Amino acid sequence: MKLVTAAQMRALERAAVDAGTPLQELMEQAGLAVAQEAWLALGTVAGRRIVVLAGPGANGGDGLVAARYLAEWEAEVVVYLLRPRDETDVPFKQLIERDVRIIAAADDGDGLLLDEALANAELVVDALLGIGRRRPIEGALAGIMQRANAARQRAHPPTIVAVDLPTGVEADSGFADPLSLRADITVTFGLAKVGLYALPGSEYAGRVQVVDIGLPKGAAREIPVELMSTGWVRERLPKRSVSGNKGTFGRVLVVAGSRNYVGAARLSAEACYRAGAGLVTVACPAGVQAMLAPALAEATWLPLPDDADALGTGATAAILDTLASCDVLLIGPGLGQTTGIGALVAAVLTEAPANVRAAVIDADALNALARQPGWHERISVECVLTPHPGEMARLLDTTVADVQSDRLTVALTAAAAWQRVVVLKGAHTVVAAPDGRAAISPHANPLLATGGTGDVLAGTIAGLIAQGMSAFEAAACGVYIHGFAAEELSEALGDRGLLASDLLPAIPRAVRTILHGAPPRAGGMPDLGAFTALGLGSGGITG
Repeated sequence: MKLVTAAQMRALERAAVDAGTPLQELMEQAGLAVAQEAWLALGTVAGRRIVVLAGPGANGGDGLVAARYLAEWEAEVVVYLLRPRDETDVPFKQLIERDVRIIAAADDGDGLLLDEALANAELVVDALLGIGRRRPIEGALAGIMQRANAARQRAHPPTIVAVDLPTGVEADSGFADPLSLRADITVTFGLAKVGLYALPGSEYAGRVQVVDIGLPKGAAREIPVELMSTGWVRERLPKRSVSGNKGTFGRVLVVAGSRNYVGAARLSAEACYRAGAGLVTVACPAGVQAMLAPALAEATWLPLPDDADALGTGATAAILDTLASCDVLLIGPGLGQTTGIGALVAAVLTEAPANVRAAVIDADALNALARQPGWHERISVECVLTPHPGEMARLLDTTVADVQSDRLTVALTAAAAWQRVVVLKGAHTVVAAPDGRAAISPHANPLLATGGTGDVLAGTIAGLIAQGMSAFEAAACGVYIHGFAAEELSEALGDRGLLASDLLPAIPRAVRTILHGAPPRAGGMPDLGAFTALGLGSGGITG
């Protein structure tokens, strides 16, 4: 599903008008869709008490059209206007002709009329602002929002239906004013807005319903931002030939782990296998290898010096020699941040052989790059960078707050500047490509807020690249599979208690469900989680 900014949506609406669809017709379709969603939310509308909060612009017009339909369907409708509307305004005139009760904020100085309407309301339509620019909620609008939010806190609150966007939520970034009204349903028109899938906006949107209002067919084809979906991922996952062998599905070299972060190497390497890679070699300190080998019997090993400071010299040649027979490099999880690590990361990424299709750069490798100005000009291989907001802030020499304020723009700007694929992790992870494409994850799951889940994601992406996927599509599909696996686990675990290693057997199950639907409950695929519980599957040392 495509996601648009406010400017892109306005351009699409202009294109519709230029193609012969009157603006009033677009408004008519939008208002009808809102009224229909209100009907579905209530079950029936005849005799039900509904308040429509209407702003002065097109969003308010959509609300007035919805109010007309609801009144025609015999609902008891009250329309509350933020500002007076011209009586020649068609939707407003139609309400007057039908004797719908209309209250203007200017005539309700103490707000008692609004309080009375909201106290009786079973459903409230929020049609106050729409996709306008970010601006503080103040004045008369602030008073309306305070009263609507108070009604939202009642023991039996009204259902809130937002028109296009909840008031106070910014269309492009997801910024939400403190007075924003939390919706149960957001009816958005033509295409969903980026801000509905970025925190905190997504928390205010409730269930998002995208409705067609008559935009020209194919008008969204050139929109570069996609909301990841099961169907989108299914179309892109690589096929598995029955005649394939371990070489067919690619070899990954994982450079990861240290004395303090033993589990990172195991989590990232096993994730490569779980995502479908054919061969995985782990380059890690010899002491770490000794601890991990029993828990990761499938991997091959490249033992490195235990002295972290020696890695910058003695290990580089060995890693580059091994890379000569590998398809993908994953570097960074749990490496530590010594001077030797920084030198190792720089040397390996600068001198990586041409046979390496891509490098996934994660965790401490990102921290090492952040200390090296101009790093992106020296890297010789295509890359996927997987920073969390703190690592992104270090790479950009900015603050976490700045990164989080507009995640899509930050990720796209960085991807273009570095000419690399960027995976900005967090709720609604953003995957950005240098050419301006982006994919946003629908998943925002606190179950993933635990140590080691990022290592699993990095390994999943590397495993997909090993099977021949492009860097951007592997990154996006890896993010979706990772989030999908957590969603499935949340059915049993709730919102806490996940171990990163729990994700490992869930990765192939998620892929199976994405490709073929839910597995059979009896017979068929074994429950790998049961093997884990018995210590027979993915059990081992975690960090």
